Amino acid sequence: METNETLPLPAEPKEQPIVIWRFIVPLLIQTAFILAVPAQSVYTVITGKTAILQTQPVDPYDLLRGYSVTLNYEISRVDNLAKLPGWTDLVKQYPGTDKKYQPLASGTSFYVILEEEKSSGKVPQAWKPVRLSEELPTSLPANQIALQGRYSSYNSISYGLETYYIPEDQRNDINQDISAARPTQPGQRQPIVVEVKVNAQGKAVLISMWVRDRKYQF
Repeated sequence: METNETLPLPAEPKEQPIVIWRFIVPLLIQTAFILAVPAQSVYTVITGKTAILQTQPVDPYDLLRGYSVTLNYEISRVDNLAKLPGWTDLVKQYPGTDKKYQPLASGTSFYVILEEEKSSGKVPQAWKPVRLSEELPTSLPANQIALQGRYSSYNSISYGLETYYIPEDQRNDINQDISAARPTQPGQRQPIVVEVKVNAQGKAVLISMWVRDRKYQF
């Protein structure tokens, strides 16, 4: 017996909805990475402790990166740090020998303990390095801070404080002051110090620079 019943057509597959989170999550992660650096700097400025660092001769113009001051510090010199307690704990032995790496192995991270020096005049006195530590100290006196440094090749030690880009409205004044402040005699200390804020993890940001008795805010 014939029937006129029509078999139901198979249902068309439903379109899969676009999961918007697949696009939002990577975007949020990328944004977080972009904002992490300035956020850390703001955190350091707000919560960090002030310290003063002594500079060495600077180069006021960097042709590759625009107008800037390239800052080097007395604590950037390996021969200065090698005199401090804790240095021998940083150098590592060659496998199977009694010899040690000289200079430090590239990428070695450590902390310089700086102690406040009392200032008698208008210009603040640079803090004095007193020892080195492989690990971040858990407790320090109120007049000391731990600044994280990293050794790279060519006897270079960086603290993330090496370059300052000069605002356009300050270029001429800073450039002239730096040029006039260059030491005129061998061994003479450069009359330029910088003020930094150091957070509890040893990270630091630049706050200001003193060129003789003139202060420039960063």
